[in-house]
Amino acid sequence: MFRRIEPDAAENGLTLTFEGRAICFRPGDSLAAALLAAGIGALRQSPVDASPRAPYCMMGVCFECLVEIDGRQNQQACLTPAQDGMVVRRQIGARQLP
Repeated sequence: MFRRIEPDAAENGLTLTFEGRAICFRPGDSLAAALLAAGIGALRQSPVDASPRAPYCMMGVCFECLVEIDGRQNQQACLTPAQDGMVVRRQIGARQLP
């Protein structure tokens, strides 16, 4: 499991919501780093067999960290800065077309 080297700094007041759960994060965290530090690994399900997928490369190459952010699907959590008040959901399967 991932963990921070330095003690948690939850008192800074920055929070986002993941699947209805409040997640505290540090300034400068990517969304993927904030979720991993909170003990959340699987961020999406494969559209092929619904297997859980987690951040892998942390630099935007593998696309394993796709999530829905504030209603927008297919957002890369590793490249997205965590923002106070952000609402994040797991991405289930492939992007839905309008």
